[in-house]
Amino acid sequence: MTEHIVAFGSLDDQVRSRAEALLAGRGVLEIVSSATDASPDTLARATAIAGTLRPGQLTAAANTRWVHSWAAGANADLSEEMLASDVTLTSSTGNGGIPLAEHSMLLMLMLSRDVPRWQRAQAEHRWDRFTHGELNGRTVAIVGLGNAGADLAAKAKAFHMHVLGVRRRVERPVPGVDELFAPERLHEVLARADFVVVTAPLTADTKGLFDGAAFRAMPAHAYFICISRGGIADDAALLRALQEGWIAGAGLDAHGTEPLPPESPFWDLPNVVVTPHNGATTGATAARGGEIFLANLERFLDGAPLANIVDKAAGY
Repeated sequence: MTEHIVAFGSLDDQVRSRAEALLAGRGVLEIVSSATDASPDTLARATAIAGTLRPGQLTAAANTRWVHSWAAGANADLSEEMLASDVTLTSSTGNGGIPLAEHSMLLMLMLSRDVPRWQRAQAEHRWDRFTHGELNGRTVAIVGLGNAGADLAAKAKAFHMHVLGVRRRVERPVPGVDELFAPERLHEVLARADFVVVTAPLTADTKGLFDGAAFRAMPAHAYFICISRGGIADDAALLRALQEGWIAGAGLDAHGTEPLPPESPFWDLPNVVVTPHNGATTGATAARGGEIFLANLERFLDGAPLANIVDKAAGY
């Protein structure tokens, strides 16, 4: 059988050449600049698609058996059509775990040492020395222990932190996690944390998980950090928590609305570090994503089970 692989976006030259080598004699690779530019004929030819489909496109792609998302989180790919279909959906989960863990450490360090205060002093040419915090001996609660959360646990232990973890499968220990808790015990965990880092995917279970009650459960000296998906925190509750001092501050790489609107009050809060969902934007992330796609392409061509299959019911 000749396969017709359609990829949305620009592929790295090496990934493209390796994909074409895998397809030699077994299929063809067609690259389309974006999903918007994919014609009905192109979609009809596709037996597999790499990229996120727009509403209605999966119906047009009647011959497609496999869709691969370039993203680690599959929430944007889980349309009603996808949920109702027999098409296998895979993701690039694992491609950005390392830089997201690094970004989490960066935000914890910036908040602990009040780096924005130094930045303001530098801009004003002021010599501003003050007593700041350190991570040694502090407790971090990691909500979600996938690739990013697990790597963060190891990094936090290297900083001599006490690590609490929240995940659905508590029967499986995670290296670097000192204590593991089920989601039902979230508020109990939050009450013990100096830092709370959200690395979980956005699903029906996690949407709005951090509401007013969750932020009230955190100590007033604690910091909230989100590096996975906006929407896990209720923005109105988070804003109130920051403005009224329920918590000490926040490091936000993922936001409820993206791009974060210029008029958003989060930009100007002195106890918030805002980054533009940029924590995993590294060359190595892209390279790992290419490797995940190529490995699955080889499996697809060989009729072998695919890796990183998304559980459509669970959302990841």
